[in-house]
Amino acid sequence: MDTYADLVFLGGRVVTVDAEFSVASALAVTGGTISAVGGPDDVAPLIGPDTRVVELRGATLLPGINDSHLHGCAFGMASPPLSLDLGHPAVSRLADVAGAVEEAVARTPHGQWITGHGWDTGYLDECLADPSRTPSRHDLDAVSPDHPVVLYSFSGHATWVNSKALDLIGIDRHTVAPPGGAIVVDEAGEPTGMLHEGAQALVQNALPPLDRRERTDAIRSTLDTLARLGVTSYTEPGLGPGGEGIMRGALGAQTLEVYRELLAAGELTARLGVLLLPTGMASTAEEFAEVLAGLGDTGGADPRLLAIHGVKVFADGIVPNKTAWMHEPYVGGGCGSLCVGGDTDDERIAEIDAIVRHAHLAGYQLGIHVTGDRAIDTVADSFAAAMAEHPRPDARHYVIHGDFLTAHSMKVLAAHGFGVNMNPTIKWTVADMEEEFVGAGRAAYAWPYRDALDAGVRVASGSDAPVTHPDWRQGVATMMLRESKAAGRVSGPEQRIGLAEALRTYTIDAAWQDFADDWKGSLEPGKVADLCVLDGDLLAADPHDIPTMPVVLTVMNGRIVYEAAHDGAHATPGD
Repeated sequence: MDTYADLVFLGGRVVTVDAEFSVASALAVTGGTISAVGGPDDVAPLIGPDTRVVELRGATLLPGINDSHLHGCAFGMASPPLSLDLGHPAVSRLADVAGAVEEAVARTPHGQWITGHGWDTGYLDECLADPSRTPSRHDLDAVSPDHPVVLYSFSGHATWVNSKALDLIGIDRHTVAPPGGAIVVDEAGEPTGMLHEGAQALVQNALPPLDRRERTDAIRSTLDTLARLGVTSYTEPGLGPGGEGIMRGALGAQTLEVYRELLAAGELTARLGVLLLPTGMASTAEEFAEVLAGLGDTGGADPRLLAIHGVKVFADGIVPNKTAWMHEPYVGGGCGSLCVGGDTDDERIAEIDAIVRHAHLAGYQLGIHVTGDRAIDTVADSFAAAMAEHPRPDARHYVIHGDFLTAHSMKVLAAHGFGVNMNPTIKWTVADMEEEFVGAGRAAYAWPYRDALDAGVRVASGSDAPVTHPDWRQGVATMMLRESKAAGRVSGPEQRIGLAEALRTYTIDAAWQDFADDWKGSLEPGKVADLCVLDGDLLAADPHDIPTMPVVLTVMNGRIVYEAAHDGAHATPGD
């Protein structure tokens, strides 16, 4: 035979995620392409003297996972050793956070900044016991009087600092928060050390921006983690001028340059799709259009490895900060608002319409961060209006997060071929906490997978790392079970979906979001050889066990990028 396969997989559950969700037992890879899928007889002629044969022994072979919303540089920066891990279960009390900071003080030169990521009041005992108790600068001052401390919440929408940081930044009782932001103050009017949304820029502007080496190290760390999880594609949802003030510029334009350097060096072990971020929160349509026009050529050398898909826009905030724009008030009052320029709801709606129109006319795909039901309806209507005014085939605009999709927004999105990018691991993380903000009924409904799929909306799933760890296995289990992380309670059982549907959101439908479903996202001959091996039979597994099923092999573009020492799937030389 002229061309033998480089890799052949035998004796497992080859879950193709094709249109019929067919399951085979063997697959062959030649070069970077899948050359055969079927049974042993289909791949036997492709086995040559140098072919590597992997005996799956009942393990599951899947398409490579596509985490379609993941901040790669930011995730690396938020992970040890580059940052303190303050997520659950690493910490469970405010005192634990203080202890972690105290340890960092002991090993950090005098006066240098200490950073941490991942704290969540939904998992801090003191805050759970007393909902009015929130993190404060006083919790940190005793252990770090001389080192400025900046601690980012799990969501990225709140930052907690100590008094030293407030002094260096220049925040006091007279400081006015930037548009779209909030400086939390105590009863005496003094800053508590908690900054929400756009006010976080005050901290970011005071921190030294990441240098090129820090960005490179962060991305390499992320790529290593993703390879171990079977992730072979991801979307960086927002890199550009609007990200310069977020996480020391982790979402800034220089990060895109570092990705290009890693691509040129052959170090990208996952395919990268990018949404550009022209402006941040509270921007106007005029500002957005001006920056968008000046972005110029931003493409990559190999669009199958690094592609610019579109632009990201922030339409509102998030539910835990009560900044998502809702039709009905939050518990305790207020409905949130859109976070673009404008003094009234009508003015802000007009700004969203204009921003969408600008990007649509420029030929970009739009991914819009939007969580509240009223804001989602607004964005869906803006998409439809732009398409009606300037028809464009296959625009594939989508709403990002879509926590509270309504029947109206689902109908509009489905009718125009638009999508939604949801976050099951965030659902898992916040399900218990959200009840205190929106009540039990709305909290249970959040992230309505079942309704969205039944309405015909294209649904992709992403972790939003570093908001949550990019573990698709937990995401699949959450979509199937709708159980919460903290209490294990079922939250919205009517929104459960099946295993096949859940896997599609991480594979072929995520590839659709990337305009790539014709060449990746399923295991079919002619498609790229992006795949991962999961130990055990995923199709027969109890959903509760899926998060602990080990990933033992990851292949991207025909190249093995991760392999675990393992007693299940076993590699042997070809005959």
